[in-house]
Amino acid sequence: MTCIAAAPARPASPLWVAFGLALGPAATLGLARFAYALLLPAMRADLGWSYAQAGAMNTVNAVGYLLGSLVAAGLAARRGSRASFLVSMAVTALALLASAATRDFALLLLLRLVAGVSGAVTLVAGAGLAAHAGAGDRGRPALVLGIYFGGGGFGIVASALTTPLLIGVSPAGWPHGWIALGLTGLAATLLAVPAARRSPAPELRAKTPPAPWSRRALLPTFASYFLFGAGYIGYMTFIIAFLRGEGFRGGAIAAFWSILGAAGIAGAFLWGPMLARLRGGWGMAAMLAVVTAGSALPLLPAGPGTVYASALLFGGTFLAEVAAVVAFARKATPVAAWTPVIGALTTAFALGQCLGPVLAGVLSDVAGAVRAGLVLSAVILALAALLATLQREPRGQAGAA
Repeated sequence: MTCIAAAPARPASPLWVAFGLALGPAATLGLARFAYALLLPAMRADLGWSYAQAGAMNTVNAVGYLLGSLVAAGLAARRGSRASFLVSMAVTALALLASAATRDFALLLLLRLVAGVSGAVTLVAGAGLAAHAGAGDRGRPALVLGIYFGGGGFGIVASALTTPLLIGVSPAGWPHGWIALGLTGLAATLLAVPAARRSPAPELRAKTPPAPWSRRALLPTFASYFLFGAGYIGYMTFIIAFLRGEGFRGGAIAAFWSILGAAGIAGAFLWGPMLARLRGGWGMAAMLAVVTAGSALPLLPAGPGTVYASALLFGGTFLAEVAAVVAFARKATPVAAWTPVIGALTTAFALGQCLGPVLAGVLSDVAGAVRAGLVLSAVILALAALLATLQREPRGQAGAA
């Protein structure tokens, strides 16, 4: 691991570093987590799954994400943030490739678990690197973090351009989708190496004592982030299955997913300036309100235009919400606490993601339609927006803004 964690060759633009690091979320979010929604209808039809079983795949992925978030900060301290970021990216890609080789439900669950663990390490270590890169770009830290988390949009677009075509009309074609996702993830890992090597982040030793920070002061953010995790992942897990039930097919599905991913990329730039102006939890609340509206639009009987508007609103905001939470934590805590605080927030987020897919899946099975699960997701997101308004601006501005 140490060979890929070498010191930066020369100083690099923080924005350049952010774009390179964004390949981490592209692989672990766009490919490893979200693209499963594209494969879910085919796998469910071919393997005879219930909605609860289909949701369990993303619940187990979220459990792995939770486990990974618990060890990510310590691993980054012991092995280095750069090495942790790159090696975990590679493990995630290999787990995707291996998913094409089995039809066994238990083995697929195990691979989703592995991808969740490694994905969390990638995101936490990469977020720490991006936060330090932003510290060198005075006045634009929120933009740097927005670009980093907006990388998930790149992964969504990449999966939209390949996966629906590879699956084709036969449900049995889903293994080809996993192969495409895995190979794309390996390519992203290689392309991320230069940015990781030139990141300005200092490497913390495992024996370095953690800096103190107030959990109580960030309680509304933790609670809102937990609900956001539960609500958004329900939408991202079942929206494609819902659209297929509404008559959408290959080209229309690819268009929807592409719009959602492209909006996620654009959201990094559109939301950044607003986050720099709004105080307390109002930036997070505003984005959650838009996410809620986007999640509810497909439930209206207005046709394809409403569905594509949903992709635009939801896609343009949900990744930026993650960046907003990290940016606020960065502003509210000491520099030495950024990685552990991001890890703690990731844990709350992961707990929500553990509940979201299985709750939406069980409710869909009980109601006999996946629409019920999407309604639940929209309600949870609305509650998250309300809680975010309770977050106050931290006193003293403990982190560099």
